[in-house]
Amino acid sequence: MSSHLDDLFNKNREWAAKVTAEDPEFFSTLSKQQQPEYLWIGCADSRVPANQIVDLLPGEVFVHRNIANVVVHTDLNCLSVIQFAVDVLKVKHIMVVGHYGCGGIKAAMGTEEHGMIDNWLRHIKDVYRLHKDEIDAIEDEHTRFDRMCELNVVEQVANVCQSSIVQNAWKMGQELHVHGWCYSIEDGHITDLKRTVSNAQESLEQMNKM
Repeated sequence: MSSHLDDLFNKNREWAAKVTAEDPEFFSTLSKQQQPEYLWIGCADSRVPANQIVDLLPGEVFVHRNIANVVVHTDLNCLSVIQFAVDVLKVKHIMVVGHYGCGGIKAAMGTEEHGMIDNWLRHIKDVYRLHKDEIDAIEDEHTRFDRMCELNVVEQVANVCQSSIVQNAWKMGQELHVHGWCYSIEDGHITDLKRTVSNAQESLEQMNKM
């Protein structure tokens, strides 16, 4: 086991040396201050590396990840990240990014028990309950699965917009846009789900459409 961990340290040193050779000022610049314009709320899936997908440097995107990119109003971890991003970093864009083929969505759509994580997946089951008629009407299993991944993003965008943090930012006139995207692991492309919300009025209109 230790040899595998040693490999990670070796790869780290090789990576740092390579980056420094390409840009001698990279780490000194990065260490001074982070000023990202983007907060990425994504899935913890190891196949979905946030800054690489949009070809941004580490200091250019602030990231929060959890199973199935869920935003819950009782999750102090997620809310703390949003508050820091909005109130301190003054990000202009919050992207809720799901991905097709999400294991968390698949687990939530099934009946198998998974232990403690079932409590977390309950939030995704609630998304299914809200959109049951649409989901059940889709005959193709793959298409139905993809649509659930999208609808989960739609609901999480609504949760971000309804948070007191975002509502207060809009109330104070702060520029802030919330977006809903879905990423495909198969081709690396992001799909814009056309759920961008930029103020409290738009947030209310989106809620009324659901």
